[in-house]
Amino acid sequence: MKYLVRERLFDIGDDFWVTDEQDRRVYWVDGKALRLRTTFQLKTPDGELLLQIRKKLLSMRDRMRIERGGETVATVRERMFNPIKEKLVVELAAGGEWEVHGDLLGKEYVVSDEHGTVAHISRKWFRVRDTYAVDVNTYRPDIGSDPALVIAVAVAVDSITGDDGDDGQEQD
Repeated sequence: MKYLVRERLFDIGDDFWVTDEQDRRVYWVDGKALRLRTTFQLKTPDGELLLQIRKKLLSMRDRMRIERGGETVATVRERMFNPIKEKLVVELAAGGEWEVHGDLLGKEYVVSDEHGTVAHISRKWFRVRDTYAVDVNTYRPDIGSDPALVIAVAVAVDSITGDDGDDGQEQD
């Protein structure tokens, strides 16, 4: 199942819709502006909170927690050091982990685990710069029932790898 993430550029708070293949609004990503730490809420179109995505404060590496009902369900973090390719790791509270690898800045990457592909994220199908697709592998019963978690991971990856000056390098 493909979901389209349509970010709005130059919007205070980083709010945007996620639609399905029929262009129906499925999720609302509510970016909380003017907070001490980066926070997003993934909601239904009716405003029901599904997941909260928050950057962990005072961490050596970028890391974001994904919470459901106040409990952490996943943590997205940078891999310690890998000179060959940029990777992120998603530690699942229920056990196991997903690996995020590919061109993270260009939004051309794959989320996978030992059983295969979880999702493929790609901007190449779109001319509009602020739109990318999250193609969730719904054939896997462990993922198909929770596409919101996969969307939340994509939002966290986008936040961690974004060029907002918070990537550990000093800005002039």
